[in-house]
Amino acid sequence: MKRPYYNLIPATLDFIASFCAWILFFYNRKQLLHEEVEVIRISLFINASVIGLFWVALNTLVGSYTEVFDKTRIRELFKGFNNTLIGVVIIFFTLLLDDEGINEYHEYYKTFGAYFIIQFICTSVAKIIAFTYLREQISSGKISFNTLLVGSGNEARKVYDELHKRKDALGYSFISYLPTHSTVVDKCSDVLRKIGDIEQINTIIHRCHIERVIIALEKEEHEYLEKVLVSLEGEALKTNIIPENYQLILGSVKIKLLSNLPLLEINQDLIPVWQKALKRCIDIFAALVVLIIGLPFLSVIALLTKLSSKGPVFYKQVRIGKNGLPFNIIKFRSMYLDSEKLGPALANDKDSRITPWGKIMRKTRLDEFPQFYNVLKGDMSLVGPRPERQFFIDQIMQQAPYYKHLHKVRPGITSMGQVKYGYAENVDQMVDRLRYDILYIENMSLSLDFEIMLDTVLIMFQGRGK
Repeated sequence: MKRPYYNLIPATLDFIASFCAWILFFYNRKQLLHEEVEVIRISLFINASVIGLFWVALNTLVGSYTEVFDKTRIRELFKGFNNTLIGVVIIFFTLLLDDEGINEYHEYYKTFGAYFIIQFICTSVAKIIAFTYLREQISSGKISFNTLLVGSGNEARKVYDELHKRKDALGYSFISYLPTHSTVVDKCSDVLRKIGDIEQINTIIHRCHIERVIIALEKEEHEYLEKVLVSLEGEALKTNIIPENYQLILGSVKIKLLSNLPLLEINQDLIPVWQKALKRCIDIFAALVVLIIGLPFLSVIALLTKLSSKGPVFYKQVRIGKNGLPFNIIKFRSMYLDSEKLGPALANDKDSRITPWGKIMRKTRLDEFPQFYNVLKGDMSLVGPRPERQFFIDQIMQQAPYYKHLHKVRPGITSMGQVKYGYAENVDQMVDRLRYDILYIENMSLSLDFEIMLDTVLIMFQGRGK
């Protein structure tokens, strides 16, 4: 079975468990309410299938089927208790609250309790079976994770010895180690082969199909840490770092205890799965509302743009989006034709290239309304770091190589950088604004998105755009 399909095992067993739980609950409910048990009907199986799909969808939203090899049975049982409670509450108020068979109030408690117990027991058994099977796949050696060790000193050797000893339980398969250019004594050369150095880390990751990277540097090597982390940005793998004692004391990082090793886990999931799905739904809904209901308003802006100066209504430009992929951003044209005949240039307050109507649109952000089409397509989101052109990204990267961090998410029509800092008129200002976008990514949430959108609306009405 291919690796991506292993997450179907817990999902399939959850569906079967929920299907059976609904049928068991159906007959248990008949006994609770002293009703005559009916002959099995096809409608019962259809209803049970729908309920099963509901539970799979709910568990998908809370991330139950992601990174299945890192999950433990005990932890999943505790999470399953909370998920079951949430799901039963939803089903109870949706399907069971108006149950005509319930005549007395206390029967609601019996119905709720019975379904919760049956559902929790059935899905707990399913989880134990699923994650026991997945754990056995690792123990038998059928599943392992190509691992790259960054570092060569005592810390790196300690990590290798501990994880290699637990290889059958954890599945770490060390492919190579990468030393830094420091004077640290190499302690790993007798147990691992060296096929390059940290300058070649991306090439080695792709050539050796690396899935996990563990960074174990000595104190005197920490100058290399930022360089390694920047290189790993955008790579589809799991990264762990041996933390410093002060980080453990302050509790300022998320620590994962792997075997006997405390490891700082670089979290690739910036927001929970359910928030990510809801964020995308909000994007689609908002884009449809603006593009359909706001069509008369957009038509007026388009007409004024056409009449204001010679040239097309819309302006397209290649920007870099999520995962570093290019896309065409669409805006109402706010500049005269051939405004960049001398090469790419950022706009400023006294820019003669901007038309009189363009200045009004930029002040009120009206020129950006066509970007809702980009949102609908999936190129952009309502809120996210503003996408830049490759020409300027190359310059920013020279000063701030961690700019690649922004490519983890979809770019946005508006951003924290635009709200808190504003438009940048040169590369230095772009670098200054970058800290707000990094701050947004590290604190992503729907509530923060709504706060940024409200600030954006205020800027539009106050005409404080550029």
